[in-house]
Amino acid sequence: MSAISTHVLDTARGQPASGLPVMLEVQASDGSWSLVGKGTTDTDGRLRQLVPEGTPLRPGPYRLVFDTQTYFAAHQLECFYPQVTVVFTVRAAGEHYHVPLLLSPFGYSTYRGS
Repeated sequence: MSAISTHVLDTARGQPASGLPVMLEVQASDGSWSLVGKGTTDTDGRLRQLVPEGTPLRPGPYRLVFDTQTYFAAHQLECFYPQVTVVFTVRAAGEHYHVPLLLSPFGYSTYRGS
């Protein structure tokens, strides 16, 4: 399993948010962001492999960028937030970081999962 994973649930539809594009980025010391990995949520709304195999996780700021506009457009729904960006801090490189997203067309919430 990847050191960083996510699970997206569409609370308005009462279903996993499958087919949602996600990017994982890491922040450099100069404040710039660079891509670590990307993918699309599976039929269960999960993206288990965001950090490529063999890529070490280092402490520091990371961000998940969820392309909610693409997801909602595929379901012919308008959304208020075309993108959800969740910035979090990796403190220990050896830990697993699971960042779930609860999503609807007009709101969202997140938390550190297990």
